[in-house]
Amino acid sequence: MTHEQIGTGLPALVFVYDPNLAVSISQTEQMNKARDQLSDQAFFLIAKINTPEGEQLIAEHLASPAELLLFDASGKLIKREFALINSSELIQWIRVGEP
Repeated sequence: MTHEQIGTGLPALVFVYDPNLAVSISQTEQMNKARDQLSDQAFFLIAKINTPEGEQLIAEHLASPAELLLFDASGKLIKREFALINSSELIQWIRVGEP
C-alpha cells in the first residue's frame, strides 16, 4: 500500500500494521468504523511491516508496530499514539487535523 495521499489536502491516519499482533485486527476494525462515519474527509492508510512501502514510512517517522500516526492536510505529523484507539477518539483526532 502506498502512502502518496499523505499531504494532499486531507488529514491522513496511518496505522503501523503488524499481522503478528492481535491488536492490529482490532485497530483496523476501529479505523473502518471511523472511515464509515467520515467518508471522504480523511485518508485511512496502513503501513504494513516487512513491506517496502511500510518500512519506508516506518523508518521516515521512527514509527513502531501498532502505532497510529495522524498527518494534517499538508502532511505534517501532528499526533501519534499506540493502539488501541476507539473509532470515536479517532474521529476526534481527525477533526483536529482537518484544514
